[in-house]
Amino acid sequence: MDIKKDILWRVYLVFLCIIILGFAIIGKTVYIQRAEGNFWKKMSDSLHLEYRELDAERGTIYSEDGSMLSTSIPYFDVRIDFAAQGLRAKNGLLFTKNIDTLSMELAALFKDFGADYYKELLNAAYKRKDRYFLLRRNINFEQYKTMGDFHLIKEGRNKSGFIFEDKEKRLTPFGLLANRTIGLAREYRDKDGNMVRKNVGLELTYDTLLKGENGRRLVRRLAGGAFVPIEGSEIEPQNGHDIVTTIDVNLQDITESALMKMLKDNGSEHGTAIVMEVKTGKIKAIANLGLQPDGSFAENLNYAIRKTEPGSTFKLLTMLAVFEDKFTTVNGTVNLENGVWPLKGGTVRDSEPHGRTNVSVKQAFELSSNVGMAKLAVTYYSQDPNKFLGHIRRLGFEQPTGVGLIGETKSEIHVPGSKYWNGISLPWMSFGYSISFTPLHTLMLYNAIANGGKMMRPYLVNSIMKDGKVVRAYSPEVKLDAICSPQTLSMLKECLEGVVLNGTAKNLANTNYKIAGKTGTALVSDVPGGYNAHIYQSSFAGYFPADNPQYSCIVVIRNKIGSKKFYGSLVAAPVFKEIADKLYAINLKAQPVYRPVVKVDSSIAFWSGYRQDFEKIFSGLGMNFRDSSGKKSWAYVQRENNQNTAKILKTETGVMPNLKGMGLKDALYLIESLQLNASVRGVGKVFQQSLAAGEIISKGQTVYIDLN
Repeated sequence: MDIKKDILWRVYLVFLCIIILGFAIIGKTVYIQRAEGNFWKKMSDSLHLEYRELDAERGTIYSEDGSMLSTSIPYFDVRIDFAAQGLRAKNGLLFTKNIDTLSMELAALFKDFGADYYKELLNAAYKRKDRYFLLRRNINFEQYKTMGDFHLIKEGRNKSGFIFEDKEKRLTPFGLLANRTIGLAREYRDKDGNMVRKNVGLELTYDTLLKGENGRRLVRRLAGGAFVPIEGSEIEPQNGHDIVTTIDVNLQDITESALMKMLKDNGSEHGTAIVMEVKTGKIKAIANLGLQPDGSFAENLNYAIRKTEPGSTFKLLTMLAVFEDKFTTVNGTVNLENGVWPLKGGTVRDSEPHGRTNVSVKQAFELSSNVGMAKLAVTYYSQDPNKFLGHIRRLGFEQPTGVGLIGETKSEIHVPGSKYWNGISLPWMSFGYSISFTPLHTLMLYNAIANGGKMMRPYLVNSIMKDGKVVRAYSPEVKLDAICSPQTLSMLKECLEGVVLNGTAKNLANTNYKIAGKTGTALVSDVPGGYNAHIYQSSFAGYFPADNPQYSCIVVIRNKIGSKKFYGSLVAAPVFKEIADKLYAINLKAQPVYRPVVKVDSSIAFWSGYRQDFEKIFSGLGMNFRDSSGKKSWAYVQRENNQNTAKILKTETGVMPNLKGMGLKDALYLIESLQLNASVRGVGKVFQQSLAAGEIISKGQTVYIDLN
């Protein structure tokens, strides 16, 4: 009996301990839920919540006349939270009631699948309670606005569950035009899946201003690694600044077309052409075209700010040095040795045999004689090369131009005592070899001659704007008040005009206006094989009209072994002349006074664009407004019987809509949605379009629109 009692006592004790432990667990559970519940809920949220950045809208880059050179177009990903309270309330009454209508609306909008497909897709996701269901990627702004009118989506995000994630796509309405200088602002994922942002040109230089300040949004992590935004948690981003450049769109088009034509005709490798306003230093056009693997040309590198041996265009500086130091004048003589002059360490040769010996210094320059320039340098500077180099330094060739573009390469100028200096460095430097700097440096010098000796800093940006207001303006800046004496300046002008009248650029002479400038033909060394590869660089730098200079210009073209021509007078000079002729005809030639007949502009009573915008504007201004558009997304508004009336603006797939009366952004949205390319001129509202309204269109066509 004692053994039985002992066993029972132990069993009862264990049972009692289990009961006590159970009550302890229950008590602890109640305590955690009631007393510590909020703490653990917050802890859970902290593990499943995080902030995500919201990208600010990138600023727009404009030409000087207000045309958009680079702007951002919004795109959206569409997702649905099928666990949203509104969709689940009353056993999914709202979802069940709208599923048929929503399916038909989606099928009509996207035109890829029927309503039955969308209904089945949405029902399946609803049953799974998918919290972050991806319905569509990259819908455009017009589609986004259309979806905003869908019956279910109009109920709001909490009820409909629809989430629109906005992104942006950078658009250059003028395509290739000044593309490398304006720059790229693009995103892509690298091989590791990381998002990479790559900018060049002005997009890179002014990136911190253009990109604005990002906002933040609180998101909750769901099963499977998806994140759902929490409504009302957004910190709005601050949109970027706008940049107004000095670029003239029409002049840029002329410059790029002339350069492209020569590159194609001559089979050249790449080239650059820059046009500068003489008095201010504003860069009005800058074209950079390089040969692509498929045989086309594109703005792949900014050759305007990449160093290269200048060749004979540098002879102007040699002339400046000998004139300014009073060693000789235009009437001084120099022996050209029939175009061949042996030197210790090498032989100086003129590009063509000419049989000339004693000529004037001016004639040597007009003939572009290497022997003549080398003799001047050796005769007057061999005992003190630093005196010659002092002119180069004083004119700023060792320093960046100050144009305000990231990526400008550093000049290379050899000096006595360095490992690159030898017995032929000085004579070779006198005609543009053994020295490297950018074409823009050369243009600065020629522009200074045209500007009465005053050297201007070249610049590309007129102003920086925020919300339509100028926050910073840039004005012309003088780098050097006088590059030389008035006597030297007069002789240099005489020499540059002589090149066109009597020398290597006689093919540029015309009876309408005078051109002054200098040709250049140089072997290039920065290729496999160096100078022995016999690849030539053709150039021409100058200004016009010579008697009242308004614009300076430089053209530099690198040829290939198989190029048809290589002399600067035959390759670069014709590009300069085409630019100068067209610019003279458009802007410089005296035009008769035109007195237009004043009449009422009917366009002020006609607007076209997004219907809801009109509704808000007229309502906010308290103006009469009658809507007969049938609540369509796009409408045109006309003044009828002293009342503003909205009517349907037809927008059909494959058919060109009527853009007249639209602002530029609305017009670009429509053009982009139709997969067309846009070319824009002017500012204001659209008053003319190249593809007529109602015309059948095809993907990739270009529509030219003029704004008044």
